[in-house]
Amino acid sequence: MKKLTPLVAMAAALMLTLSGCSPAHFLDRRIVFTTGFDDGVVFRIEDMSCSLTEALVYLVNTQKGYEETFGSDIWDKETDAGTVEDRLKESVLAKVAQIKVMNLLALENEIELSQEENDLVVQAAQEYYDSLSDADKKAMNNVTLEDITQIMAEQALANKLYDYIIRDINPEISDDEARTITVEQILIKTYTLDEAGNKVPFSDREKNAAYNRAREILKKIWADESFEELMAEYNEADEGTISFGKGGMESVYESAAFNLGTDEVSEIVETSEGYVIIKCISTFNREETEANKVKIVDKRKREVFGAQYDAFVATLSKQLNTKLWDSISLNEDEQVSSTNLMQVYSKYFK
Repeated sequence: MKKLTPLVAMAAALMLTLSGCSPAHFLDRRIVFTTGFDDGVVFRIEDMSCSLTEALVYLVNTQKGYEETFGSDIWDKETDAGTVEDRLKESVLAKVAQIKVMNLLALENEIELSQEENDLVVQAAQEYYDSLSDADKKAMNNVTLEDITQIMAEQALANKLYDYIIRDINPEISDDEARTITVEQILIKTYTLDEAGNKVPFSDREKNAAYNRAREILKKIWADESFEELMAEYNEADEGTISFGKGGMESVYESAAFNLGTDEVSEIVETSEGYVIIKCISTFNREETEANKVKIVDKRKREVFGAQYDAFVATLSKQLNTKLWDSISLNEDEQVSSTNLMQVYSKYFK
C-alpha cells in the first residue's frame, strides 16, 4: 500500500465535506444501504430514488473540481479506507442520499418551495445547463435540462428544511462563552510512535526522565531565562503558540491555561501527550473569539439538525443498486470540465 502524502490526505479529508453545499456542514453523516434491484437507478430511499444521471452530475462536478486543485493523478492513491477514488464515490453517494432524505423530511414537515424559489430553481438550472459542453452532457449520461432542474430543486428544498430545523437557535454568543486565549507551550512528550504511527507510552523510567527534563526547564523559566528561547530549544509539540477556546483542549490543559493571567507561566501539567509548561500570551483574543462564536453557533446547528435527521433516517427503508454503483468509474475525458454546479446554485440561493 502506498504511503498517503499530505496532499492526498488533504484531498481525502475534503471529500468528506464536499465543499459548496452551504449552509450546513453535515455531509459526514452516512446512510447504510442494503443491496438490490433495478438497473438505471443507483439507490432508493422509501419512494424517492436517485438516477444514474443524477449521481453522475454530482460525481463529475466533484471529480473535476478536485482535479483542478490536486491533479488528475490523485485518484489511485491509497488511503486507510481504499483509494481516493473510492473515498470520492462514497462521499458523493452519501451527499446525494442525504439530500433525498432531507427532501422526504421536508415533505413530512409540509415544507415546499415558494413560487419565487421555484423561479430561481429554473433560472439556476438553465444557467448551469447552458454552461455544459457536449462532452460534459455525455459524461453525465446525456443529462437534460429537466434533470438539472430536479437537482437544483432538491438542493433548494434540502437547504430550506435545514433552515427550518435550526430556526430557533440563538445566534448570540457571549464573549465569556466564546473567549479564546493565546498561549505558548513547551511540551516534553511521554510517548514514541511505532512503525505504524501508533503511540507507544513511555515506561515509568522514561516517563520520570521526561518529567525531570520538564522540571529543569521550569527552573530556567523561574530564573528569568527567555520562555521563547527555551520553547525553540525544547518544545516537542507541533506548534509553540496556539489559540483555543473552551472545549478546544483536553480539560487538564484548558483548566491550567484559563487560570493564567497575561505573561503568567503554569506549573508542569501532565496531559495525554506529555508534560507541558504553558505561558499565557493573551487572556482574550478578540479576533479568535469572534471566529469561535461562529464555530459555536455552527456546532449547535449541526447538533440540532443531526438529532432530528438521525431519528428520521432510522425509520426509512434504503436500497442500493450495488452492481450499477460499483460499475461506475471516474471520467477520464479531458474535454469534460464542469465543476460549477454548486457555484451556480449558490449564486441564486445565497
